[in-house]
Amino acid sequence: MMRKVVMTLAFALALTGVRAQTENSKSFNKWSIDLGAGVNKPQRPFSDGYSTNTISPWTGDLGVRYMLNNKFGLKADFGYNSFTSKGSSIDFDSKYYRVDLQAVANLGRIMNFETWTNTLGLLGHAGFGYAQLRNDNYKGADEIGNFIAGVTGQIKLSNRVALTGDFSTILNASQDRTFDGAYRPGNRGFSGIVFNGTVGLNIYLGKNEKHADWIVTENNGNADISGLENKVADLEAQIKNIPAPKELVIEKQVNNPQLTNDELIKRMINDKYYSVYFDFNKTTPIDNSTAAIDVVLNYLRRNPSANLDLVGYADQVGKAEYNEKLSNIRATNVKTIFEKAGIASSRLNVIANGADTTIQKDSEEARRLARRVTFIVK
Repeated sequence: MMRKVVMTLAFALALTGVRAQTENSKSFNKWSIDLGAGVNKPQRPFSDGYSTNTISPWTGDLGVRYMLNNKFGLKADFGYNSFTSKGSSIDFDSKYYRVDLQAVANLGRIMNFETWTNTLGLLGHAGFGYAQLRNDNYKGADEIGNFIAGVTGQIKLSNRVALTGDFSTILNASQDRTFDGAYRPGNRGFSGIVFNGTVGLNIYLGKNEKHADWIVTENNGNADISGLENKVADLEAQIKNIPAPKELVIEKQVNNPQLTNDELIKRMINDKYYSVYFDFNKTTPIDNSTAAIDVVLNYLRRNPSANLDLVGYADQVGKAEYNEKLSNIRATNVKTIFEKAGIASSRLNVIANGADTTIQKDSEEARRLARRVTFIVK
């Protein structure tokens, strides 16, 4: 009976820490207003003798974006282009208006930009819409279907604003008139093409601190717990091998508080069942690590001759030198907690192990388990 209680408590503690990291990662803003202004180049179709400058001014874009998570979202936007003649061209003045619904992919998060920068981002977008081409040479408007695709570079200025630079390509279908206004019957396919380049801003909306563009989260809340399950199985085997007299001592502990089970606690500490976990790129333990710290702290208080190694780890995201420094700071911060609780510094030894290469690098769920400090009682 006591075996099951001990294993259940240890397993629940580890799972609680993993679950907390997942839940805390979901607090981010999802809405933004995307503004841009810049230049364009209509490539085709044109009538003979008509053309624009290589780069023509007067392009604008206004969008509202909603991110489903930190990697994918949707954007509705309105765009405006002005097409005018260059010096050697016959005069013309056309206006192009469009409305599009686009899918958005946060390429910066997909490609793990956070491993080397938290300031630069990259969005990809593509979608379909409706457009009108208007010219003073004819009444009404040429109604067009369009496909748009592009990439948007980002520079984070604050948690509320990012500077952007976008390059987009627009393909027009069923464009019956050239950009200079001439009529071209039977032009039904994707014959029109426009290139747009803009600079602008992402303005982030919401009550949370950060927007989805810049938050690092896990794919879902289903943590990879296979490693924990294996450890529980090992613990069960170890407990079964404890001689019968010690088992009786464990059972008596329930009814006699004066009896301790420090041997079992030491074994569990050294086998890493009590670990302190950290969020990505953070050096302060998550709140749910308090229980593990309390277990180790109480053991040290009951055993004043015992010393403790604090072994810091990071996940494999980032450079080795940075991860070694990060693991050292994590272990040092936990050491400080013990010192403030009255444990002499001479009993505490910090070991920086850097990235934990035993845990799968490509699994975000598994990397949660790598960001930790473990203990070795001596």
